[in-house]
Amino acid sequence: MMRRMTPPRPSPSHRAPLIGLTLDHEPGGPGQFSRYPFHALRENYLSAVSDAGGMPVCLGYDCDAEALMARLDGLIVTGGAFDVDPALYGETPHPLTSPRPARTAAELSLLRAALAQGKPVLGICGGMQLLAVHAGGTLIQHLPEELQHEQPNPRHEPGHAIDIVPGTKLAQIVEAERMSVNSSHHQAVRDPGRAKICAYAPDGTIEAIELDGPGFAIGVQWHPEFSLDPGDRRLYAALVETAR
Repeated sequence: MMRRMTPPRPSPSHRAPLIGLTLDHEPGGPGQFSRYPFHALRENYLSAVSDAGGMPVCLGYDCDAEALMARLDGLIVTGGAFDVDPALYGETPHPLTSPRPARTAAELSLLRAALAQGKPVLGICGGMQLLAVHAGGTLIQHLPEELQHEQPNPRHEPGHAIDIVPGTKLAQIVEAERMSVNSSHHQAVRDPGRAKICAYAPDGTIEAIELDGPGFAIGVQWHPEFSLDPGDRRLYAALVETAR
């Protein structure tokens, strides 16, 4: 008689960490993806997590942030075509500032919960700016047009180089003094608050920040999900490894 073989369970140490990613929100309408409100996120945000060995999980706005982060192993606060509400850092809006209060409220709750629970956090573009504001910092609401941080060439190509601050966590992760990155933002961090600056653009614009301490809480102004530089893949790999 043949015995039924039960496949061995995967070792917990090899379980893919669950990495939550925040989503944009669109009202919907004729000619759009849906006539009704929908969430959206560019595909390479998710594939970058998968390629690094993590399991991406898309996060809506209507949730208990503490309970949700208790089930996740890490958090990525993504970017988008919107701005952090200047009221959060005590300023009135610039005419070109476009806040999305519901998104920012959800992301801020998730960010606070992740940090309180010691879960690794990666803030990308607007996510870096939110990390700075959470740390007590402020933002430049509109960069001078001549700085060209909205690069004219496609986002899957580099826009400029950045210099990594030696001795920072980011420098240890990317194993480089310089990186080539893309650039798609009209705002930037003016004052990082309690966070530490760990990269600059050639014009002095802050390109990355990190929180002190044993954990992983890093914000980058560029979009590493495009994997334009070897350091981008190392950044995702470090996030996933920390989340294990």
